[in-house]
Amino acid sequence: MIFFTSKRNKSESCAVLKDMNRKQKRYESLVNVYSADLYRYAFWVCRDPEVAQDLVQETCLRAWKNIDSLLDDKSAKAWLFTILRRENARRFERKQLSLVDIDDYEIAAEDNTSPYDQELIQQKIAALPVEYKEPLLLQLIAGFTAEEIATQLDLNKNTVLTRLFRAKNLLKTNLKVEINNNGEAHG
Repeated sequence: MIFFTSKRNKSESCAVLKDMNRKQKRYESLVNVYSADLYRYAFWVCRDPEVAQDLVQETCLRAWKNIDSLLDDKSAKAWLFTILRRENARRFERKQLSLVDIDDYEIAAEDNTSPYDQELIQQKIAALPVEYKEPLLLQLIAGFTAEEIATQLDLNKNTVLTRLFRAKNLLKTNLKVEINNNGEAHG
């Protein structure tokens, strides 16, 4: 079989290749710039390094598939974090949790908990209600402003500011209670 190529076919294939190269470079630059931030946020959300890695990979896969829908590169960070949040939500839609008897596990008490213990702070943040935890993590881990968080969560900016204020107060109160329960004092 003989194929005849015309100038038109060559120019069309050249344009397709240029478009694919442009898309590839755009995608790679987004991944290079934001992958560490995405992983850090994913880890805070799920507390498991392997799950966090999976979330970031799924986020990147969806970003690749939908890169043409990103109209403004200035909103790329918010776009990627929205994809990651949705991927995390999908994880729970698919997952069936197994039930465990609480008596099978021993609860360990730590006597030397420091008020600045990173793990304690992470636990207290994880224990916050979702409506407070999500905006707080988007601000602390991802570095988003209240306006950007409002856009991502589809909330009013004042609602986000209120939730951030309440989250920080709850966190502060919970940490003080923990410190007082452990008999520690600091100045």
